[in-house]
Amino acid sequence: MPFPIRSRATPDSAISTALSAAVALSLPLDRRQSPTALGVQRGVRRLFAALGHVTIPEFTLANGRRADLIALGPCGKLTIIEIKSSVADFRADRKWPDYRDFCDRFYFAVPESLPTAILPEDTGLIVADAFAAAILRDPPEHPLAGARRKAVTLRFAHAAAGLLHALADPGSIREGSL
Repeated sequence: MPFPIRSRATPDSAISTALSAAVALSLPLDRRQSPTALGVQRGVRRLFAALGHVTIPEFTLANGRRADLIALGPCGKLTIIEIKSSVADFRADRKWPDYRDFCDRFYFAVPESLPTAILPEDTGLIVADAFAAAILRDPPEHPLAGARRKAVTLRFAHAAAGLLHALADPGSIREGSL
């Protein structure tokens, strides 16, 4: 007995429908971040995309710390960007030096309203809003050892695949898991 035909859609229209559905998908908002921090994150992600990097927000490192943003460059370099939305936010955070062991370069990204003089000189500096970002100071490079680079890159790949899975199967998202 032949299988019943469920649709008379052509392969091209089925692909078009699937692509339309994929474009409409989006990840849930991260409600841990202030609107200012989310705007800075968006601008920084746009900047790094223009530079040929791919980014993941709220990336958990092997030491349990969570980087605001990590970028993987076309040549494999890893950059961590710590977003600070206010002076109080910067002063309350003393964990950022722990991120340097997991990246080749480290930046602070801030809104234009934050006085940049409070930020350490030995880090990179990005000023951003929700639409764009500019690198004001490049950080010193501290290349990762091969084994650490491999470990962080594999964790990056796993996190990226998890985000794609969440887009393809929104029901799989658990509260706070992204």
